[in-house]
Amino acid sequence: MSVANLESFTRWIADYAAVVAEQAEHLTDLDRAIGDGDHGSNMARGTVKAAALADSEEFAGLDAYVKKVGMTLVSTVGGASGPLYGTFFLRMAGPLAGVEDAGPAEVGAALRAGVEGVLARGKAEVEDKTMYDAWAPALEAFDAAAADGADLATALGAAAEAAAKGRDGTKDLIARKGRASYLGERSRGHIDPGAASTTLLLESAARTLG
Repeated sequence: MSVANLESFTRWIADYAAVVAEQAEHLTDLDRAIGDGDHGSNMARGTVKAAALADSEEFAGLDAYVKKVGMTLVSTVGGASGPLYGTFFLRMAGPLAGVEDAGPAEVGAALRAGVEGVLARGKAEVEDKTMYDAWAPALEAFDAAAADGADLATALGAAAEAAAKGRDGTKDLIARKGRASYLGERSRGHIDPGAASTTLLLESAARTLG
């Protein structure tokens, strides 16, 4: 069974930072249509700082590392995304305390705790046209794959695929949260930038964890 350790998690954040840098303009274009137009630049700034942590500090365990990633994102991303992504990683730390090798059960619990933190902060529901429209099907797909005996990489691949479908589904939704909600009907026809960056995060996890 594939498992993820501290080295795997640092690869995940480094990979995500690289992908966000590549996709920053695209993410910003998505945000420009229905938001502040800074999602890509904000995420790129924060993730590069988070990726640098592995080179500048030593961490006692997975929980300490993801907690510091979360703190870094809160302080450097800015906008609404900083607190949401930061809270996600901060909450992930709980289930990872004392875990050296994280399999599907441990990673699944950490992902769910992270998303619960996002929900507690953002108060979003499915079809509000937010990142949760990518997260909700991703968690469901991960849990279903893990229950079916899939290894970590396979479960994460299923989660990433489900997230991509959820992301694409936001195009037809009317935003009910955040700045995009002010646009009403005009928010329809655009993919939510948070759902897009969430999908990138899970696709990166599928490549690097396990």
